[in-house]
Amino acid sequence: MSTNTSPEDKPVITFQIITDTHVTADRNHEYNLNFELALRDIAAHGEGSSGIMHIGDVTDHSFPAEYEEMLRILKQYKTELPGITFTLGNHDVGLGNWESRLGMYTSQTGMSGPYHDHWVNGYHFIMLGTEQGLPKFCDLSSEQLDWLEHKLGEQASPDQPIFLFLHQPLKDTVAGSLESQDWYGVTQDTELKEILSRYPQTLLFTGHTHWELEVDNTMFPGDGEIATMFNAASVAYLWTNEDKHKEGSQGFYVEVYSDKVLVRGRDFKTGSWIEAAHYEVFYPAVSVY
Repeated sequence: MSTNTSPEDKPVITFQIITDTHVTADRNHEYNLNFELALRDIAAHGEGSSGIMHIGDVTDHSFPAEYEEMLRILKQYKTELPGITFTLGNHDVGLGNWESRLGMYTSQTGMSGPYHDHWVNGYHFIMLGTEQGLPKFCDLSSEQLDWLEHKLGEQASPDQPIFLFLHQPLKDTVAGSLESQDWYGVTQDTELKEILSRYPQTLLFTGHTHWELEVDNTMFPGDGEIATMFNAASVAYLWTNEDKHKEGSQGFYVEVYSDKVLVRGRDFKTGSWIEAAHYEVFYPAVSVY
């Protein structure tokens, strides 16, 4: 998709999105090396970035040795990178004692809990996360859903995007989330969709499925009726429409302008843009019907 951005236009803010790094305790594991590649790419091409948004599955099993390795990799690029904000994934808490895994996650990432929000240069960034240690699904309490609705309403305007991050996608939306594919995963799917229908200016980014960005439903258009949604692929490895594992490492670079958001897919392995994953979302968010 071509852009209407002229050379003199400058984004108001920029940031990057990565997900499903699945860092292991083995520093030579492909997943760890791919995480390093992604950070190196952002360090080289993300000048002026306001932050990196990680959408969960930080490590493969939430073991202490895996977090040590994750922090070692981050430390290598600390002076070259913007801050990184984490979202809770099923691998971060769903493979053992919930409270213990959550404590490990919060202590090692510096996040305050399963869900939290941040304002960045006047834009609202909201991270959601499961409150039960389920193997694959995300369970959002009524308290978290009430909190989300309150946060979405803070200084809300149809002219300005709200950035929302959740590890698991909503059913029958983005790539990999079809019910038959078994990689959607929010227990309160209906309730969350209802909330998002009241804030169609929201952009929801999810991970979990690992689906490669080249497929045609990487973006689910909101059309002014619900949030626009994006599958953010995976840094560790990819998945295809043929239901097969694929080596690779992908994520997004995001540029926010006064009237639109530009979302660009990035191949971290080759250091190149993914032309099939190039999207523009214009504001104000209004229905096309």
